[in-house]
Amino acid sequence: MSSDDRPVSISNKKQLVGYLEWYLASGVDWVLEEYPVSRFTDVSVDKVSKDPVLSIVGGHALSSAAELSSGKDLGPIATSASVAGSANSLGELLEIMERFDGCALKHTAMNLVFGDGNPDSHLMLVGEAPGKDEDLRGLPFVGRSGKLLDKMLLSIGVTRASCYITNIVPWRPPGNRTPSSQEVAACLPFVVRHIELVKPKILLLLGGAATIALTGLKEGILKLRGNWMKLKIGELSVRAIATFHPAYLLRQPLQKRLAWQDLCAVREALSNNDFCM
Repeated sequence: MSSDDRPVSISNKKQLVGYLEWYLASGVDWVLEEYPVSRFTDVSVDKVSKDPVLSIVGGHALSSAAELSSGKDLGPIATSASVAGSANSLGELLEIMERFDGCALKHTAMNLVFGDGNPDSHLMLVGEAPGKDEDLRGLPFVGRSGKLLDKMLLSIGVTRASCYITNIVPWRPPGNRTPSSQEVAACLPFVVRHIELVKPKILLLLGGAATIALTGLKEGILKLRGNWMKLKIGELSVRAIATFHPAYLLRQPLQKRLAWQDLCAVREALSNNDFCM
């Protein structure tokens, strides 16, 4: 028996199990290829920021029909901008997103986390990305931060069934890391179309990532939160306000007092039917 044929010792087996558990905790739970493949070779950070096909203006993805029909390979960002706009219902949008193959997160996530709640609601919440619990169940905000969000909403008389919830990125980033700028850019046309189809009167943006993605503003969430903004999304004009992400509040509970102020502003707008700016 050669050294390569020797059975693995008990200690090595424990070590291998430890490695596997570490990979699973980091979100690496599926082998895609025999050898590693870079799925970002066609999209650099520079291309994302300068690509003329997709420009974010007040949360609106503006696609160039001439560029899209030119036959050139414009990458996953242009593809998502093109196909997202063809959805005429939430069901069609879900089917399009399930077929979309331009974001590598799809290949490491277990489920596409589309949305939850009442799509006819005046209030729509947009977060960052699914976590482990959300990925397992295919629903947004069902883990620890989701439980806190439910309590936050109940404090102003809103239930999960009476609002609508989604995320900027519908697939879980491995290890719950922050989505990259490429991943956000590739998925943004979908959430923009999502908002257009739901037609909310008020958008509650949860955390800095969602706020920056939909407004284009670069300030931190501490400066952006609590201020009403008007977003032009297609033919839709929406009042939007940002607050802290529930996951952040779990780490910084003293900031709940500021989040409460933001929620009170939302409650007042909803109760007064104050949807115009």
